[in-house]
Amino acid sequence: MTTLSSDLPLPPPGDTLHRRTSGEQTVQYIRRLVFDGRLRQGDRVPQDEIARALGVSRIPVREALLSLEREGWVTIKPHRGAYIGALDEAVVRDHNALYGLVYGFAARRATERSTPEMVARLRDISAELGKRDDPADVARLNHEFDRLIMDAASSPRLRAVARAMVGIVPGNFFALVPGAIKVERAGSRAILAAVRAKDPERAAEAYARKLDQQGALVAELFTARGLFSATGAENGRPTNGAGPAGTATPTATPTPPLTAGRTAGRRPTGSSDR
Repeated sequence: MTTLSSDLPLPPPGDTLHRRTSGEQTVQYIRRLVFDGRLRQGDRVPQDEIARALGVSRIPVREALLSLEREGWVTIKPHRGAYIGALDEAVVRDHNALYGLVYGFAARRATERSTPEMVARLRDISAELGKRDDPADVARLNHEFDRLIMDAASSPRLRAVARAMVGIVPGNFFALVPGAIKVERAGSRAILAAVRAKDPERAAEAYARKLDQQGALVAELFTARGLFSATGAENGRPTNGAGPAGTATPTATPTPPLTAGRTAGRRPTGSSDR
C-alpha cells in the first residue's frame, strides 16, 4: 500500500475537467489518478493534496469520495480514510452492459416513435462519423447521436437514469480507447438501419452490441495499464502488469494542464466519457 505525500505533488487537473461542478471535477480527477497509475488498489486517497491540486475545499473531495464509494472505486474506512478499491474485468464489462440496457431501451422507444426528420438526422450524423477521425469530433457526434435517440424516446424517467450514469474512462473516450472509433461507426450504422426499418428490438440489440464491444476494448486497455486487481487472475482474468497476449504495460498518459478560464457545469447526457 502506498500513499502520495506532499513531496510527490499530484499532477494538475486536465482540460477534460472543465464545465463540471467542483464535486464532479473531483470525481473525475480521482478517476484519472487511478487511470494514470498514480493511485492503485489499496492506496490511501490523499484528500488534502487533491483539494490543493484542484483549488477546492475538503467538502467537494468528501462528496466525491462518497460518490466513488457508491460506484465501487473506493472504500471508506471510518477514522482511517478512503482507499482505492479493486477493479476487474467484470466491473468494466458490467458498466458497459448497463449503458447498453439504458440506451438500448431508449433506442427501442425512439424507433417506435421515430419520424422521417429524426431518421434523416441520424443518417447525417452516422455519415459524418464515417468521415471524421479526430476524437473530439467523434465525441461530439456520438453525443448528438445519443441525445437524438434519447429525445426521440421522450421519457423523462429514462433521461434521469442516463444522467445519473457516469463514465469509467476519465476523459475523451475516443481519444483514450484504441479501436473505439471504429466500433462507434459500425454501431451507429447498425442502429440507423434498425431505426429506418422500424425494428425496435433490432435497434436495442445494436446499441447493446456496440457498447459491449466498446466495453471489451476498455477491458483490454485497463489490462494493458495494469489497472485490474490480482483477484481477477484467480478467476481466469489477466493479472496486473501485462497487456493483451502478454504485451508490456504502456507508460501512463500524463494528465494535461488545466486551461484557465473554464467554468463548472453538469456533465452532458451522452456516452463520450463512458
